[in-house]
Amino acid sequence: MKKKLPEEEIDNIVVAQADNDSAWEKAIHIHKKESTSLSIPADLAARAAFLAQLHRETGIEEWLTRIIRERIEIEEGAFVEARREITMKDGA
Repeated sequence: MKKKLPEEEIDNIVVAQADNDSAWEKAIHIHKKESTSLSIPADLAARAAFLAQLHRETGIEEWLTRIIRERIEIEEGAFVEARREITMKDGA
């Protein structure tokens, strides 16, 4: 049975292993495409255009990009947290 480490102790371990490549998982490489098209229903596009205007964005694309980026960051954070909880539960 593994004991649960205090957060400060975990931070110290991570800092100590920061330069040790063998302590980390294999790197993930992502290939970024130049640009991507996205089709959305006309009624949704109209609602998005209204909200972009309301937020004084220069265009709907910029506003949608910001909203999508924010949502992805939220989802990635939730995924990392869930993965950490599962790992801790499996290790306990």
